[in-house]
Amino acid sequence: MVPESATIRPRVEGDREREILEATLTVLAETGYDRLTMDAVAAEAKASKATLYRRWSSKPQLVVDAVCSHKEHPPTPDTGTLRGDLLAAYCGLGGLGDARSMAVLAAVVTAMARDAEFAEIYRRDFIGPKQSTMRSVLERARARGEISDEVDIDLVAPALPGIVLHRVFLLGDEATPELVARVIDQIILPACSRPRTSEDS
Repeated sequence: MVPESATIRPRVEGDREREILEATLTVLAETGYDRLTMDAVAAEAKASKATLYRRWSSKPQLVVDAVCSHKEHPPTPDTGTLRGDLLAAYCGLGGLGDARSMAVLAAVVTAMARDAEFAEIYRRDFIGPKQSTMRSVLERARARGEISDEVDIDLVAPALPGIVLHRVFLLGDEATPELVARVIDQIILPACSRPRTSEDS
């Protein structure tokens, strides 16, 4: 008998792949990460479990692909100003007002705390590209003179989404473009342009 790993299996792609990823998000939002199984996704997608394993070897890989497919990585914005770039990059956070998006994100946060494999893949494939985009935005702003040389851009980079998500998850705010703009104007931009003080010496 030829081992399954040695057989040539057709790749799951195109519309079928999108259907499976959409089914994964539905199950993730309804049950959470811990209770999500390949069987449950297969049933939701009206596919066999073998079909899923042709494309994804594990649950973490499937879930990360599903989340990444739902949250695109747009091109790095280049509006000419730091404020414009931040608005362009993060006003999409308003999509968190959607109930399923919130449920998916809550499941992802839980999964990162409980599943080391998921956390590693998610940081690499989803958070990593976003961090790279933000670093490019901040480095370009520093070259234009909008960010003080004393500012630690690695500290600033995750501040905007971190503050917005804190207000959404813990304080019950809605992640609107207006909230994003307020955080940019009242916290991020002042922090980026802070003058050197005697304490910095």
